[in-house]
Amino acid sequence: MPRVAILDYGSGNLRSAERAVQRAGADVEVTADPHTALEADGLVVPGVGAFAACIEGLLAVGGEKIIGTRLAGGRPVLGICVGMQILFERGVEHDVEAEGTGEWPGIVDRLHADVLPHMGWNTVRAPADSQLFAGLDPDTRFYFVHSYAARSWQLESELAGQQPTVTWGHHGEDFVAAVENGPLWATQFHPEKSGDAGAHLLRNWLRTL
Repeated sequence: MPRVAILDYGSGNLRSAERAVQRAGADVEVTADPHTALEADGLVVPGVGAFAACIEGLLAVGGEKIIGTRLAGGRPVLGICVGMQILFERGVEHDVEAEGTGEWPGIVDRLHADVLPHMGWNTVRAPADSQLFAGLDPDTRFYFVHSYAARSWQLESELAGQQPTVTWGHHGEDFVAAVENGPLWATQFHPEKSGDAGAHLLRNWLRTL
């Protein structure tokens, strides 16, 4: 059974994520301890609320160093919602600009849509070679709650020369709904709130650990 740490930096649906990953088949610990987070087979970085507040909390527990160290060693990390957004270079929210971890180039900013937040169930467009969405029908719906997103993808290739797998969503305009980039995977939607579809997706991630 894989060991998964859920990073506790004061943001995110920690217990919901814990229960969902446990149900998917992992031994789970919610922790802010760097050693535990580094040694786990997989690390989940959740996140809800404002970009600036999340990155502040992450920095307070050295989360950016934990993420960077894991990725340097090829050890899997899964970001969820704002836990995905803070992986980009920066975020602009309510005219407040904050630096992200910079694992991916690009800006997270407000979606151009008539209705915000984008809240509820929606489909995504996953590439045929996606491991994260393997076994799921194209019309499968996932649960979103957000007004901000990465509206473009700027990283051309992964260090190993493999193209990152980018899944797109649409609400008013296209936005990045999920990414599989070497050991770093992330979703803008909430797998832990997405019922059977989210559970299937989490099992797909756990199989890679």
